[in-house]
Amino acid sequence: MRDYFDRLHPELIEWRRDLHRHPELAFEEERTSQVVAEKLESFGIEIHRGLAKTGVVGTLRSGSSDRVIGLRADMDALPITEETKVDYESQNPGVMHACGHDGHTTMLLGAAKYLSEKGAFDGTVHFIFQPAEENEGGARVMIEEGLFKLFPCQRVYGLHNMPGLEESSFGMREGALMAAFDKFEIEVIGQGTHAAIPHRGIDPIVVTAEIVLALQSIVAREIDPMKNAVISVTQLRGGETWNVIPDRITIRGCTRSFLPSVQEKLESSMARVVSGVAAAHGATAELSYEHGYPPTVNSATETKIAAAVAIQVVGSDKVSTDTDALMGSEDFAFMLQEKPGCYVLLGAGPGPMVHNSRYDFNDAILTVGASYWASLALSELTPELSPED
Repeated sequence: MRDYFDRLHPELIEWRRDLHRHPELAFEEERTSQVVAEKLESFGIEIHRGLAKTGVVGTLRSGSSDRVIGLRADMDALPITEETKVDYESQNPGVMHACGHDGHTTMLLGAAKYLSEKGAFDGTVHFIFQPAEENEGGARVMIEEGLFKLFPCQRVYGLHNMPGLEESSFGMREGALMAAFDKFEIEVIGQGTHAAIPHRGIDPIVVTAEIVLALQSIVAREIDPMKNAVISVTQLRGGETWNVIPDRITIRGCTRSFLPSVQEKLESSMARVVSGVAAAHGATAELSYEHGYPPTVNSATETKIAAAVAIQVVGSDKVSTDTDALMGSEDFAFMLQEKPGCYVLLGAGPGPMVHNSRYDFNDAILTVGASYWASLALSELTPELSPED
């Protein structure tokens, strides 16, 4: 298998860089999904399009077994202006593949090509190319539109590149690997006035400042220190000029946690703090709290399978099964709520972190990711066979 992907590597790089030049935002991945569908068809793989608008599922069957697995890659980009200065830089202004989904898509396509040509397995593989991972919950939408009814899977697997993790190494853990992600918006309403006579109004900026600081006391003093949680304020909006105290300020941000009980505590405590601080100043404040992605929880059996396959691909010294959980989030969590499975991290080596305007996917790991996917399918669907040419 290694020789196969070594030979395919230049083509994988070409695919990945083409996708990188043409990034598309959530639910707008029209060109990307067309490229994916055309390549799958060229491999002789049955395709289905239209789930979650731009989603693509390729189905490859071999033998007579009723074993079925799903392998998932995400396709969307981010609203970031690219600053890499590479010759395959984004051609879509204000949009870039700053999270490596171009690489994820390419690796799964490479595995699909190998499996379609070799066919040395007994069962069914569904190659799930998912739109809208970034904030929009494309996995949830695909499920709601019948993903696992149309394409029943006994197990599902996902993968994400990780800058800072040793190149071509794998990290995973049983249980929660990534956190739940919730969004909040707080509308602070005071009474505007001239900046020279603040006593004639109720200053929502002062109230906002105290709310932002008070929110941090929730994690510090109300959440069990043995249970992880984060409250991050990321946006403050309000006011138009230097000499006017505005009527209202909008606060936005997100929370991260691993346990439902902590999620509930964060929401209820935030509501109490927000209304209390505002009332102390004679202002009002309204909290809108939206549950986003659940925690990404790997099941035990599938994590052992993923680890064994990763060891087969890169060796035991490059595979960790107790990697630290991350406070980042991932909508593959919705699939793991429906089916047992495992989400792994593939080390991308040194370089800018994802969601950075200077980030670029490390093409050196394309063959490793594709080999992992192909080996995983062979291991799951024909355990007695070795994934060799």
